[in-house]
Amino acid sequence: MPRPGASALPGGKLEYAVLVALWEAGPLLAPAIHERVGVPLDLAYTTTTKVLDRLHAKSLVRRQPSGKTFRYTAATERPTTERARLRKLLDHALGSEPRPAIATLVDAVTSIDPALLDELARVVAARQRSRRES
Repeated sequence: MPRPGASALPGGKLEYAVLVALWEAGPLLAPAIHERVGVPLDLAYTTTTKVLDRLHAKSLVRRQPSGKTFRYTAATERPTTERARLRKLLDHALGSEPRPAIATLVDAVTSIDPALLDELARVVAARQRSRRES
């Protein structure tokens, strides 16, 4: 599966919602995607198909003809896309002076669930061990 880079990420909430529907349900026809994503958001069917066209152009979905419509499947794995989205978000959030943002992130993680800070420490320690062994 292609690895999404900066230009191959869902462009917004709607594109992401369509990908989530495909990851959760597997291959779907365009009308079924519209029922899952477009109808709850009160979107026109053509809006849903335009989103599908954009995702196809980005190689984030594959499509096969099925009657008068297409059957769509996600062309990327969810964890790969999630990591790329988070990396882009962090690059933007951390900016050129990452230390204050990292401290704020640690505070936020602690306020969400103090045990997550312990998990973060374990991940950091494992990454440091891995670097030393390389």
